[in-house]
Amino acid sequence: MVMTFHSLMRPASVGALLAATVLAVAPSAHAQAANNGGWFVPKAAHPDAAPAPRPAPRRSVPVAADAPSDEDQGAPNAQQAPPVLPLPPIPNPPTVAKAAPPPAAVIGVINVQAVMQMSSAAQEIQQVLGARRDKLAQAVQREEGAWRGEQQKLQSEARTLTADQIQLRERHLQERRAKDQRDFGNQARIIQEAAQVGFQQIERELEQGNGIIAAVAGAHNMNLVLHAEQVVLHVGEQDITEEVANQLNKTLPHVFIPDDGVDPEQLAKSGKMPTTADEQRAAQGPEQAAAPAAAPAQPESVLRQHH
Repeated sequence: MVMTFHSLMRPASVGALLAATVLAVAPSAHAQAANNGGWFVPKAAHPDAAPAPRPAPRRSVPVAADAPSDEDQGAPNAQQAPPVLPLPPIPNPPTVAKAAPPPAAVIGVINVQAVMQMSSAAQEIQQVLGARRDKLAQAVQREEGAWRGEQQKLQSEARTLTADQIQLRERHLQERRAKDQRDFGNQARIIQEAAQVGFQQIERELEQGNGIIAAVAGAHNMNLVLHAEQVVLHVGEQDITEEVANQLNKTLPHVFIPDDGVDPEQLAKSGKMPTTADEQRAAQGPEQAAAPAAAPAQPESVLRQHH
């Protein structure tokens, strides 16, 4: 039986499901970010404001200028005509000898999204990482409130401070904001990569050559499996969605999820388990698999773990 489930998974791949399950900061935080001049958007550095004259009766807190918008930086490059390039001649292909026809297609259909919804392992990932996502969103909101409080305190004390003191405290606020952006962004990356670790275990269990879909399809003598949404009409006996989901829950009821705060990239570097780099070398051939792994300039952002 010949199957290409790897390509089958892509239109409704597990990766597409991640966007719906993990790592969006709470909508309220996003809404506040839109109203506060880019709470989590890096600001462009701005020159220090000129010191205000000391005898001035009132002083205002210097406000950092927002990063220049796309309109300020100029419109994108206008579309240009494609270049005229050389067109070297190519040889005509040889005649291919006649060969035996492939076996008649025995078709099955599967709804991958429905399989994921019925998967106990996928539900576990959503529950565990959803809680971490909510915890991060709450921390973001608390820090945003604290930062705004410090900003308001500076504004209320501006009349009693010199211009140099105001600029110093404003710079401290900007440094605090930059640190928050780095820290919260890194925590969000860790949660996202933990989700990838979990979901890719399910994907590999389904799509490998001797995986669950291949086994279920083989049990029905199917040699071609299509996405259900690509099929206009089929009979119930051709749909293997529920059977695949049941087998998945028996085979992989739970998945490995890195502990809270554990960086998947650091876990991959530790050598405690196989990584995506090992899988890529194995796919390239025995020579690459046998060669020692060179330290990459940038660590792999996704690792895969056998449960």
